[in-house]
Amino acid sequence: MIDDGSMKHRLVPNARYFFATAPLPCPYLPGLTERRLVTELSGRNANAFHDVLSQAGFRRSHCLAYVPVCRNCTACAAVRVRAMEFTPSRGQRRTRNANTDLTSVEKPPLATEEQYEVFRRYQKERHADGEMARMTFYDYQTLIGDTPVDTRLIEYRDRDQRLMGACLTDRMQDGYSAVYSFFDPDEERRSLGTWAILDLIGRARADALPYVYLGFWIAQSHKMAYKSRFQPLEAYTPEGWFPLDPDNPETFRHFHAPK
Repeated sequence: MIDDGSMKHRLVPNARYFFATAPLPCPYLPGLTERRLVTELSGRNANAFHDVLSQAGFRRSHCLAYVPVCRNCTACAAVRVRAMEFTPSRGQRRTRNANTDLTSVEKPPLATEEQYEVFRRYQKERHADGEMARMTFYDYQTLIGDTPVDTRLIEYRDRDQRLMGACLTDRMQDGYSAVYSFFDPDEERRSLGTWAILDLIGRARADALPYVYLGFWIAQSHKMAYKSRFQPLEAYTPEGWFPLDPDNPETFRHFHAPK
């Protein structure tokens, strides 16, 4: 194309565009609305761009990265575990001991019917009122495989090779990012959600990677508040990453929902 000076806008090579979504009901705090800042992950530099965004508090879903930009609400905070300094609590040690029979196998992000059956039962038992409970196998395939970055699916199996759960995770330059995990709802005694995070922390330590990114922590949401149990933990704030210590109320000053 010849630029004769009549073009109102010129294309910028390698430019990245960000978009704000319309307000939608908040999936975590009833009665509130949520807006997100969204950008596409694509092209040869998708991995590097994903690294930069993750370090700025963004999360990945499919081929998009997003962060909440809700007016008058800062309840959501991206959090990450300092993996090399992590020491399991007594309860986390019990969880580790309860799952010594499990093996974890890292696989490409390819969906199977076996995974979907466990995923479907997990959603029905734990999140029956959520949108993911209505996902078809095709939707599940998209959740697992629609990724432009270095993504792996870690399966957890018992001695009989029965699938107990799985964790979709992104491998980044400075750690692992837990995208989504699910497990057999009949195996509640195993605390497999905690086990999946412990497994990622172990993988990060083995690879000498400093962080495991856990997504958004929300103190007011029982579904999200558990993440503060993995210490030492950092949360992303306007001043950058900040220690999040449940025993120190001062560390919570950035994170609040409208009253």
